Amino acid sequence: MKIDLTGKTALVTGSTLGIGYAIAKGLAEAGAEVIVNGRKQEAVDKAVTGLQKEVPGARLRGVATDVGSAEGCEALVKAVPQVDILINNVGIYGPQDFFDTPDDVWQRFFDVNVMSGVRLSRAYADAMAKRGWGRIVFLSSESALNIPADMIHYGFTKTSNLSISRGLAKRLAGTGVTVNAVLPGPTLSDGMADMFKDEVEKTGKSLEECAAEFVMQNRPSSVIQRAATT
Repeated sequence: MKIDLTGKTALVTGSTLGIGYAIAKGLAEAGAEVIVNGRKQEAVDKAVTGLQKEVPGARLRGVATDVGSAEGCEALVKAVPQVDILINNVGIYGPQDFFDTPDDVWQRFFDVNVMSGVRLSRAYADAMAKRGWGRIVFLSSESALNIPADMIHYGFTKTSNLSISRGLAKRLAGTGVTVNAVLPGPTLSDGMADMFKDEVEKTGKSLEECAAEFVMQNRPSSVIQRAATT
């Protein structure tokens, strides 16, 4: 099946690496003009260059801003006043014991993983509804339902993504704008590579092997019994 998004503009937050980059590539292949976003200009430029090589003829723009703050979201909306497709992908994660997780970490996870999507959806959804077409997707996680004991501060943000996407879908029902959440499991992204870097060096095992062991130990109900790919 060929999805044709010619004439549509898509914004993917946190799209310089990993799942976000893969989403940006898929949207570009479908013909959309894609806005690549990341915190650092160098990373954004590198991602745009990489996508141009992988998808010849792709229409791409890069906007460097930290959407983990109200000011960053405002700057992004100013640079890109209108989109047809909003992918709220940006997110941070990392294990930390509940009793060792201070308020500022909870707040940072909430600002990046939750409020970025709230602010951008609020900025773009009304115009989508007035045009009669739009797509908003939140990148939640299976951790939204299977809360990891070592990342409670992360799991709660992904549960929030489910609540917001479901409520916003009801709010926009009948307008032509759909709102959904997707729930990836452990995925072989750059973030996972960083998380397992020490273990890979210590054991001599590959990233794939370490990730598969993690899945079997912590997600034993996994059907694929390994980490997914972006």
